[in-house]
Amino acid sequence: MRVDVRQVADDTYLVHGSNTNWVILTEGDAATLVDTGYPGDREQLLASLAEVGSSPEAVSAVLITHAHNDHLGSAEYLRGAYGTPVYLHEDEVPHARREFLHQVSVGTVLKNGWRPGVLPWAVHAIRSGGTAHVPVASPQAFPAAGPLDLPGRPVPVPTPGHTDGHAAYHLPGKGVVISGDALVSGHPTSRVKGPQLLPDMFHHERPRAVASLEILAALDGDLLLPGHGPAHRGPVREAALQARERAL
Repeated sequence: MRVDVRQVADDTYLVHGSNTNWVILTEGDAATLVDTGYPGDREQLLASLAEVGSSPEAVSAVLITHAHNDHLGSAEYLRGAYGTPVYLHEDEVPHARREFLHQVSVGTVLKNGWRPGVLPWAVHAIRSGGTAHVPVASPQAFPAAGPLDLPGRPVPVPTPGHTDGHAAYHLPGKGVVISGDALVSGHPTSRVKGPQLLPDMFHHERPRAVASLEILAALDGDLLLPGHGPAHRGPVREAALQARERAL
């Protein structure tokens, strides 16, 4: 299977799935996987691990930015089949268990169906498992503050708003910020190109999502790896502030 894997820094790979990205951080054949795409992206996910010289057995942990289906898709598969721990911010753990669901409803999508790109995106999302029930049976909160003892040594950064427990991941030594859906560079439902928030209907609490851009702006980095859209090179601070300006 052909998969779009791009090495963006040493031992750091951005993978473009079907409308959603994930990131692989490697250390030898061991890897940290940040997000997992849609449930329907599983073959691409497994192929991307092979592409970078790793395997599902060698994934030390799955880190989830937030528990929407297009990021959580294969987390439970990896946990159940390979015993891979799945880590999220503590406020996102019950979301991953599906004790509740903070995700745009089908009704809201239909109300926004007149907007360019929304209906084609919705059809793709449904076909890819966007409305499937994919809870993680035993998600875990981050085991400690600061850098995680995993390949890449990612540092979780709470960025609530898109969901209550959304977290970005900072790689200070590489100047990389993995922003999930707290800051993106494109989306099929947006005509805007470059740093931006997702359209309003996708956020659980939009004012908190806007406020979290200030958190991202404080991170030292010059490479943004978003949950949607291409990698963005340039000061992360400027990208976050540009998205904030567009959102206000």
